Amino acid sequence: MSKKVLVLVGNPKEKSFTNSLAEAYVNSAEKNNQVRIIKISDLEFNIDLSCGYDEESSMESSLKSFQESIEWCEHIVILTPIWWGTVPAKLKGLIDRTFLPDFAFQYEKGKTIPKKLLKGRTARIVMTMDTPPWYYSLFQGAPAIKQLKGATLKFVGFNPVKTQMIGPIISSSKESRKKWIKNISKLGLNAN
Repeated sequence: MSKKVLVLVGNPKEKSFTNSLAEAYVNSAEKNNQVRIIKISDLEFNIDLSCGYDEESSMESSLKSFQESIEWCEHIVILTPIWWGTVPAKLKGLIDRTFLPDFAFQYEKGKTIPKKLLKGRTARIVMTMDTPPWYYSLFQGAPAIKQLKGATLKFVGFNPVKTQMIGPIISSSKESRKKWIKNISKLGLNAN
């Protein structure tokens, strides 16, 4: 069954292994699905939500377009590196600026947990890192996965949210990278 798939590349660098993984996913997914790709390196916006939710800030056209793609999609794939244990600041800024009240969630009088406005969508998170994934999980507690999966995507209604960690990238061989690209390409075939 064809899906509407949004692929978000969360690496602010124009050229990276994260981009290679995204291209492999997109090339496979496009065979059976409608696919949009957004590369954070192509977006121009202020990453700072300086007034929080106290004031409504004007939104750049790239952010409006991103929100439209979120509403359009049935499945989102976020590919991002891990920098200092979490996602790059520009990806966090994109979330801060766009996953806003009355778009992603809605406060309800008398309730402590907001209403999830992005239900009916699924997600996959692919994180690349220079740390071995087992070390990142066991000793560092995988904070970026907790943040993106639980505190962001599930909080606004995405379910299920699947995760995958790839690494260590810095010391990887060409064979390892080819294997990772092949595995991500397989996920694209099923838009998973």
